[in-house]
Amino acid sequence: REHVRRVGPLPGSWYLVVVAVSVPIVLSLCDLTGNMVRPWREAGFECWIVDLQHPAGEQYVDDDQMGRLVRVGADITDWLPPRRDYVACFAFPPCTDLAVSGARWFKDKGIGALIDGLTLVERCRRICEWTGAPWMLENPVSTISTYWRQPDYKFDPYEYAGLSGTDEAYTKRTCLWTDGGFVMPEREPLQPELGSKMHRLPPSPDRANLRSATPNGFARAVLLANHPTARAA
Repeated sequence: REHVRRVGPLPGSWYLVVVAVSVPIVLSLCDLTGNMVRPWREAGFECWIVDLQHPAGEQYVDDDQMGRLVRVGADITDWLPPRRDYVACFAFPPCTDLAVSGARWFKDKGIGALIDGLTLVERCRRICEWTGAPWMLENPVSTISTYWRQPDYKFDPYEYAGLSGTDEAYTKRTCLWTDGGFVMPEREPLQPELGSKMHRLPPSPDRANLRSATPNGFARAVLLANHPTARAA
């Protein structure tokens, strides 16, 4: 997208025309780690990651070897994305009140927790569709399948560990809801020698964030499948 404006006039009735080019960006919602966008940054794209756990406001991180990173500390239920062109959009709404692994606590949490969880999913979906770019929304096996629709794809981290290493050779069933021309990448698996290591993490304040971090191998595979001409590091 180009925005053209005239600056002048200059001597001799010439006008200086300034053309500002809007470079497409990558947006990732409910994203604390930035794992999902790291391959896109390495390929030179400006990436925005939005999460309530980031410091409030916008923080810009520039790197001569990578694309700009913008961390946005905001609640996505009332955050408005910038009017830019988008090359991809990702969303990771919290699964705490939706994942079937926690179903035994649903009754104690009450219907309000379910409504809050689904509200975040719907807000993510709307923003993803608004960008007009290929998009995916991620969650573990959850009640989203009941209240929205069945996922388009499922995967385990070990299925993409061939692009990252043995640290990600573990199982953790993950569901993806996609649209906008999103291409599911081909698997490059290793043997899941680590088993279900995320379920064995000990209790800690960071446990939920560690369990929800995007596997690096999958993130790289998504870049290669959805922007194959990008300069993959």
